Amino acid sequence: MKLNITYFLFVLSLFFLSCGDNSKKEIATENNSDSVKENYLSFANRDDQKTGGIKMIPIETPVGKFNVWTKTVGNNPTIKILLLHGGPGGTHEFFENFDGYFPQESIEYIYYDQLGSYYSDQPTDKKLWTIDRFVEEVEQVRKALKLDNTNFYLLGQSWGGILAMEYAFKYQQNLKGLIISNMMSSAQEYNKYAEEVLGPKLDPEVFKQIKEFEKNKDYHNPKYMELLMNHYYTEHIVNMPIDQWPESINRAFKHLNPEVYIYMQGPSEFGITGDATLKDWDVREKLKTITVPTLVVGAKNDTMDPKHMEWMSKQVKNGSFVLCNGGHCAQYDDPNNFFPGVIQFLKDVDQGKIKQ
Repeated sequence: MKLNITYFLFVLSLFFLSCGDNSKKEIATENNSDSVKENYLSFANRDDQKTGGIKMIPIETPVGKFNVWTKTVGNNPTIKILLLHGGPGGTHEFFENFDGYFPQESIEYIYYDQLGSYYSDQPTDKKLWTIDRFVEEVEQVRKALKLDNTNFYLLGQSWGGILAMEYAFKYQQNLKGLIISNMMSSAQEYNKYAEEVLGPKLDPEVFKQIKEFEKNKDYHNPKYMELLMNHYYTEHIVNMPIDQWPESINRAFKHLNPEVYIYMQGPSEFGITGDATLKDWDVREKLKTITVPTLVVGAKNDTMDPKHMEWMSKQVKNGSFVLCNGGHCAQYDDPNNFFPGVIQFLKDVDQGKIKQ
């Protein structure tokens, strides 16, 4: 009996010690969180205060040196997200409403216009517009901003999702987490979904007219764009009437570089066709090589198949999936699902709940 009491007291003491350790960990986490909030807007240890966080970063390419535009918002030593916009040839403006969600969570994020985009240099040499060259550009930006696997998250949307995946295939050792937003892993599957699922959902007469314009390569016809804007874009790009589209989205489309976009994506909105360089892109078999914590974001009305994107989240080693109710720009038409999902993922990885 005496032995049992002694053993009981020993176990009890271990329990209290364990509770004490956990309490210390919780206090340390809270103190760290308070410190991040307190210093979130500080420029004390930064060299970009005079420019408001903007840096033009020099990039070496096979055809010369150019500069790309970045802007860092906030400070967080363990969560720094580089944002890869869509297009190709789009701009960071597709992400501008992140200002309304990330600062209140003390998340540091970096706007970035890829080479050829509106705020960066815009060379015209088509040899620059390859996936491999863009991957090396992202790596140079990472080094310039001193990001590493203790803090570096990559969020890529649409074409930016292609770039994020390709970066992870080569450089995932530099990543803490990966977010693939509104992008499938196969151009062929994307084409099939656009042609066989989304097209037939349109009014038959509207779809017939769109296909006729495309057959004749009459992509610049105002009627073609009118049909797309009023019947396709408002359903699958930003799921709201045109007159309610956010100003930043309109500005992003105005600033899109058509030379880069058409060369890589092609002129059609129903898949990657013609001579577009991305038409044969397919990495379905490579997804299993991604071991870094990965979040895939899809949307019910997206131009991309949400079921395919959910499947992607199960192919990577440490994947999770968030389904939004909006379209291709889910951050704008369904922020109530998009941002909580992304923010929770960032916190879970940061707190070690999702491990590589």
